[in-house]
Amino acid sequence: MNAAPTASARPPVLRRLGAPLAALAAVAVPTGYLAVVDPNAPGHYPTCPFLAATGWWCPGCGGLRCVHALTHGDLSSALHDNAPAVLLFAVLAVLWVRWVWAAVSAGPAPRLSLGARRWVLVGLLLLVFTVVRNLPIGAGLAPPLL
Repeated sequence: MNAAPTASARPPVLRRLGAPLAALAAVAVPTGYLAVVDPNAPGHYPTCPFLAATGWWCPGCGGLRCVHALTHGDLSSALHDNAPAVLLFAVLAVLWVRWVWAAVSAGPAPRLSLGARRWVLVGLLLLVFTVVRNLPIGAGLAPPLL
């Protein structure tokens, strides 16, 4: 007769690693494509609709070029193309490592809860970044024109 699993029974490590490894694969495939297909060469990717409609760089403009530069180890170009994206990628990498560690050590998965005030602060910072990168003083924060 099979006994019901107890609350303290944990799934095997490989099973616990399934979700973090699937997330890594979901990020690695498009990143690998971006490493090979240069977004700096015209015609490979569509133009940003916000840029096309307004002539302004949006907070995401330069993100593909940023990833391409990071895959080639060019941190200064990545920061020039989209500095907040580099910060976001670093934070996501740390959170992913914490997630893997929690899976290996059978601990609870880390949770990200910023709260309403912090989300508003992030939104305001992105708004300031967007405005500054579109002013002459912030030209160094805008990706190069193609």
